[in-house]
Amino acid sequence: MELITSVLGSVVAEISRFFCGFIWSETKNSIRFKSNFNDLEKKLELLKDVRYKMENELDDSVSMPKVTGWLTEVEGIQDEVNSVLQSIAANNKKCCGGFFSCCQWSRELAKTLEKVQRLQKEGNSIISMAAPNRKAHAVEHMPGPSVENQSTASQNLARIMDLLNDDGVKSIGVWGMGGVGKTTLVKNLNNKLENASSAQPFGVVIWVTVSKELDLRRIQMQIAHRLNVEVKMEESTESLAVKLFRRLKRTGKFLLILDDVWKGIDLDALGVPRPEVHTGCKIIITTRFLDVCRQMKIDKRVKVQILNYDEAWELFCQNAGEVATLKPIKPLAETVTKKCGGLPLAIIIMATSMRGKKKVELWKDALNELQNSQPENIPGIEDQVYRVLKWSYDSLQGKNMKSCFLFCSLFPEDFSIDTSELTKYWLAEGLIDEHQTYDNIHNRGFAVAEYLKDCCLLEPGDPKETTVKMHDVVRDVAIWIASSLEHGCKSLVRSGIRLRKVSESEMLKLVKRISYMNNEIERLPDCPISCSEATTLLLQGNSSLEIVPEGFLLGFQALRVLNLGESKIQRLPHSLLQQGELRALILRQCSSLEELPSLGGLRRLQVLDCSCTDLKELPEGMEQLSCLRVLNLSYTKQFQTFAARLVSGLSGLEVLEMIGSNYKWGVRQKMKEGEATFKDLGCLEQLIRLSIELESIIYPSSENISWFGRLKSFEFSVGSLTHGGGGTNLEERLVIIDNLDLSGEWIGWMLSDAISLWFHQCSGLNKMLENLATRSSGCFASLKSLSIMFSHSMFVLTGGSYGGQYDLLPNLEKLHLSNLFNLESISELGVHLGLRFSRLRQLQVLGCPRIKYLLSYDGVDLSLENLEEIKVEYCDNLRGLFMHNSGRASSMPTTLGSVVPNLRKVQLGFLPQLTTLSREEETWPHLEHLIVRECRNLNKLPLNVQSANRIKEIRGELIWWDTLEWDDHETWSTLRPFFQAMASHPGQLCR
Repeated sequence: MELITSVLGSVVAEISRFFCGFIWSETKNSIRFKSNFNDLEKKLELLKDVRYKMENELDDSVSMPKVTGWLTEVEGIQDEVNSVLQSIAANNKKCCGGFFSCCQWSRELAKTLEKVQRLQKEGNSIISMAAPNRKAHAVEHMPGPSVENQSTASQNLARIMDLLNDDGVKSIGVWGMGGVGKTTLVKNLNNKLENASSAQPFGVVIWVTVSKELDLRRIQMQIAHRLNVEVKMEESTESLAVKLFRRLKRTGKFLLILDDVWKGIDLDALGVPRPEVHTGCKIIITTRFLDVCRQMKIDKRVKVQILNYDEAWELFCQNAGEVATLKPIKPLAETVTKKCGGLPLAIIIMATSMRGKKKVELWKDALNELQNSQPENIPGIEDQVYRVLKWSYDSLQGKNMKSCFLFCSLFPEDFSIDTSELTKYWLAEGLIDEHQTYDNIHNRGFAVAEYLKDCCLLEPGDPKETTVKMHDVVRDVAIWIASSLEHGCKSLVRSGIRLRKVSESEMLKLVKRISYMNNEIERLPDCPISCSEATTLLLQGNSSLEIVPEGFLLGFQALRVLNLGESKIQRLPHSLLQQGELRALILRQCSSLEELPSLGGLRRLQVLDCSCTDLKELPEGMEQLSCLRVLNLSYTKQFQTFAARLVSGLSGLEVLEMIGSNYKWGVRQKMKEGEATFKDLGCLEQLIRLSIELESIIYPSSENISWFGRLKSFEFSVGSLTHGGGGTNLEERLVIIDNLDLSGEWIGWMLSDAISLWFHQCSGLNKMLENLATRSSGCFASLKSLSIMFSHSMFVLTGGSYGGQYDLLPNLEKLHLSNLFNLESISELGVHLGLRFSRLRQLQVLGCPRIKYLLSYDGVDLSLENLEEIKVEYCDNLRGLFMHNSGRASSMPTTLGSVVPNLRKVQLGFLPQLTTLSREEETWPHLEHLIVRECRNLNKLPLNVQSANRIKEIRGELIWWDTLEWDDHETWSTLRPFFQAMASHPGQLCR
């Protein structure tokens, strides 16, 4: 019994302990229900934060399966929590009223809380693994020199910053020649963004170095590294592009800098959101090639220019040290600096190589090496300058493009090369396909020159529209390239260095191009020089050269280009006739040259330029030159006859230049027997450009002019005035009429295709204009420029005459009137021809003493909405620019409008009676430049606060400025910084 009692006691005790433990556990769960519920809410919020970081900050930074699995569990626990909470909400029993129910939910909450805490811990662990990489700065500092003290670079930097802050600009192209400082400039931009005191405009700035060989994978890797995106070895370019695209889209605002781009980059293939689509994304590229900017559809382009001399000298001294300023060395150091042409890379390398060298001999030697384009003996120049620039040469695309570029190195330093002449050389050398029209050849030549400019291997010359030139260092590199045989165009360049004689030992057999132009050579070798492969020989610009010996040319068997221009030679050697391959013979400005030998043997000759010579006639054999395409006899003041038989023989002629020649073309009745007439020119079926002197105005009835319509450009000078042109401009269509009585003349046929018309010292203009208005069946739509100079004609309608019923010159853009002594208003001229001036952009009136107003709006429909420039000087009676009579209706602008809403530039000088420029209430809203000289009675300007913001400069005498009247002080204070005082000078009538 005792045993049983003992056993039962033990059992009861165990049961009691279990029950008590159970009761305590349940009681504890019941007590902790509210606590567990609150903890779960807090932990869920923390888990949400971890999830946000995982999705938005890490993204692809760590293993995708690990992140995906974690996110899936988080999604599941969220659903589980929602289910538990919904069940609790559905149970209306409170914890105190349903003990066991409360205990059950408390246990569920505890289990869920453990899962949430585990996921939070795992999430933080994943994030902490990537934390060292994830904490990258928005901008990474890029080591490099500062441009803070360089005004040119600082201006470029400021401009790029402005563009970067412009919401309308999504992409910027920084371009320029190699070594000019593009990368340095953009590094400064990057570091400026790093140090920006204001709020950082970009979440991240990504710097990528692209380099010459385009490798998308390498570019992607740089972007991925910057964004801490993990990349697997086996991952394809396409999948990585998707990954980068997703990451960049979530990054928000970012700036991608692509440095040293040589080819257009497909942003889609790279995985970069297009800036025009993704708000906040901007791209900057640096490149040597303008075409890369075009290919990538860059919004704004900034060309980095070379340093000015002061900046270049300061940079040189910084790198060379104090030795550059030592008295015996400074002149040499300055010359070396100039030789570097403002190119920062060349300046730095050259200066560094001379640092600490105090011997004058060393500086002289270095300068000599530079001048001879021999960089081998100057440390760093060949590898770090020449070879860097040569990469641009190596990247040239297209047949013969490299040879076209190297040809330009034959000209002297800083020499402006006429692009039309360069085209002739390229044609003669076979670098441009000769089996096309000269018009197409001309266009191709300009396209090649433009391409080389876009590649920063050429730059605009002077004038920039028609000439090109080489930067000094680029020229040195070209000479260096061309001096080696491996490039197939070995050149001997000795141009512009004051040589007095030709070195026979330098003229090697394998030399292909030779240039001794612009020297002081007085004589040439009188023996054959073996240059059997030479195709180009340039000897022009040796003003003391009088004789070309017979033997000199015998060694040149493959010559295609020969230029002997600007010399004193009186005749050419007969050995010239053996140059059967010759394509271009240039004798321009050989002012003593009076005759040529028979040229019949030069059957392949395509270009013959004898302009500005004393040639009296063309030589025998000219009729055999059926391949001749360009013949230039401009300004041949002694030229007496042009045989009619020669015209038919020159069947391939496309360009005939004879402006300024003594030979006057006319009708058969007025020409000597056997001389060519204007009508004879019709047999030249290939002719597209013609510039000649006409004896008189030719009537369509007396000569067949049906061929006239074939011309693409022409220049006809009728009378004695010679226009200072003479170049081959395939766009120009000019008619000059000088010193003729035009009372009974009809010039309508000459104006049908003319672009420019000049009248100089002509009488009878009034009657001629009336005839033009009454006899014309239509307008002269091609005419864009009209100049009338030195005339006493009265521009008034005679009795019974009527002005133009419609605008005869609807496309007139430029009107130049000079010394018209009886003109009272341009409106008189307008009435004659029905002119409305709707396309007029430039108006110039000089020395018209009777004119009181330029134009009158009295009953005349005038439209000056396109007028941009006005220049008026030496008109003693001019009261105002426009006269506004209100008696008759017209299309005059309303009171609030401007007569000249787009006027940008006004130049007024020596107008003593001028008192007003516009109506009282009128302003000129787009005026940028105003120059006023000797207009003492002009005391008010058509400017207010709004229009004053457009002004860039106002120039005039200080006494005039101080007497001006202003509507308000704000207008004056806005304009005052733009005023530049000019010295007073007495006026003198322009003659």
